Amino acid sequence: MAYGFGSVDDRGRVADLVTPRAMGWTPSTRLEISATRGLLVVRAHADGVMYLTKRGHLRLPTPYRRWYGLVPGDRVLLVADPAQGRLVVHPPAALDRLISEAHAELLDGGVA
Repeated sequence: MAYGFGSVDDRGRVADLVTPRAMGWTPSTRLEISATRGLLVVRAHADGVMYLTKRGHLRLPTPYRRWYGLVPGDRVLLVADPAQGRLVVHPPAALDRLISEAHAELLDGGVA
């Protein structure tokens, strides 16, 4: 797997090149995006209507940015999983949940 952090700009572009490259995607690769459990899942798909930008950045469509409350300057975690053929975008709210749950289990649960 490959990990990247990127800032979302005012057009939805995410400033990370590591994860799309790890997936082997180019600007001509057709992509589809779906939302599940607070995350965005991007996959290559022959009928996809999304593409990387000419510079190879992922662009998150406006409806998804609005749905997840993403504004310019927000940083997202991108996790490329080439073996599974997916790139998962973790918005700030999803990261807050993950970290809060892990800390509660580790620190409040008395686990050493």
